[in-house]
Amino acid sequence: MQTHLENYFTAYRSLKLTRDAEGVLVVQFHSDGGPLTFTAQAHSEVVDAFYRISQDRANKIVILTGMGGDFMIGVDWQSFKDVSDPGVWSQIHDEGVQVLENIANIRVPVIAAIEGRAHIHSEYALLANVIVAGEGATFQDVGHFAAGVVPGDGIFTAWSYRAGAGRAEAFLLNPQPLTAAIAQQWGVVAEVVPDGKALSRAQELARLYLKAPEVTRRDTRIHFIQPLKERIVRELGYGLSVEGASAADLVKSMQAKSKPVAPQGMSA
Repeated sequence: MQTHLENYFTAYRSLKLTRDAEGVLVVQFHSDGGPLTFTAQAHSEVVDAFYRISQDRANKIVILTGMGGDFMIGVDWQSFKDVSDPGVWSQIHDEGVQVLENIANIRVPVIAAIEGRAHIHSEYALLANVIVAGEGATFQDVGHFAAGVVPGDGIFTAWSYRAGAGRAEAFLLNPQPLTAAIAQQWGVVAEVVPDGKALSRAQELARLYLKAPEVTRRDTRIHFIQPLKERIVRELGYGLSVEGASAADLVKSMQAKSKPVAPQGMSA
């Protein structure tokens, strides 16, 4: 099935999609043309976008990257509203599962081109077959343990699969910026290139991969992603459930701290 461009290429506020004549699709995450600060709207958009991308057989190679010199830089927490509300978290839970399953279901080679800060949802990049990073790129998780919640949305699954459980646990429990060079030593990043060259190098790799027959390209991606896909299916629902519980507890504790203290001798 081939999806018409007008059906989804211009449908998203947080994603710029461009495809060349050879079928290389570049997916750029952004906020108004600059680095992406993740919002509730973006959380919903990526689910639909990656589903459509995975279904469109006109996409021969997919490249994931950012805009404005970064991949993703932060989260607009207020846009998600009250995450202690079960109804609110139910949507976050469903979307969190669906987006990783949809990226894993892209059935052509995927390359991530990382410049600057990959500080939110770096697991999206780790679902690529190959990561090319600029020398100044850094990986970090500012949205989970550092913010007071469990890293349950697939970031542990992806990092432990790529780098090993011990490294992933240390990385997530003490979330400090990880350089591209160290990520390459860990086997997460395939190539480190001069800053500003990650996308052009990814496009060079895309041209190389296009030399293989289409069925070979598609089946190689399917074969390579299968073990990680199995872990996503097995682990992600549980992980987002415990993340939701921790988020609800964090909201409860913050609300308790913000309540005014009654004067001595008076009851609330």
